[in-house]
Amino acid sequence: MGMALVWGLVSGGAVLLGSLISLVVHIPKKLLGFIMAFGVGVLIGAATFELLQESLAKGEIMNTIIGFLTGAVTFTVLEAIISRKGGKHRKRSEIPNKKESNNDESGIGIFIGTVMDAIPESIMLGASLIGGKGVSLLLLLAIFISNIPEGLSSTTGMLKSGNSKKKVLMLFIAVTVIAGLSALGGYVFLDHADPKILAFISSFAAGGIITMIGATMMPEAYEDGGAVVGLVTAFGVLTSVLLDHLG
Repeated sequence: MGMALVWGLVSGGAVLLGSLISLVVHIPKKLLGFIMAFGVGVLIGAATFELLQESLAKGEIMNTIIGFLTGAVTFTVLEAIISRKGGKHRKRSEIPNKKESNNDESGIGIFIGTVMDAIPESIMLGASLIGGKGVSLLLLLAIFISNIPEGLSSTTGMLKSGNSKKKVLMLFIAVTVIAGLSALGGYVFLDHADPKILAFISSFAAGGIITMIGATMMPEAYEDGGAVVGLVTAFGVLTSVLLDHLG
């Protein structure tokens, strides 16, 4: 049980790590786009090879389809809500438009959006430890790699819009703690769950992750890195294939 908390803190802490790096070192915009594109590829692979495959193994195809679509629709609705509060800038390093530059609103929106991204990933990370199995290396690395550029981009954007360094760090420390608790909750509450429920939750998380990628990470990666990010994303998917094979 303790390891679920630890791995959740590690994966969620990547956002904090990215934030700290952004405060100390200037990351070129193009490099940031490449890092995010690679994270997109690994996350796509993790959602496909880990979550959807797990869902299909434990439940029926219709259960997987319903869970996936439910996760996708849920994320879309939540994304629309938090975007109105400044949350759509959580993966962007550019200064928001004047109409969207309220510091408090933008900071809270970014915090809520980042938490919304972290919770389903962390729950499934904790659930991967059920049955005495080791943590899913593919899922752990996918979350970690994708969280670093999120911390880099959103920190830069929040600082440019007037938020203090202290506020930024406190928000991402909170995200790290929530990710750890979510992983712990995934392990504790799903330990004896019916396989069909686990299958539904796995596909639900996959739907949310894929939708999040399309709505937030891919546009930012292309905007920062240009057309080459497609190739970098492909390398990310290939990396996830290799990790899944090794696992």
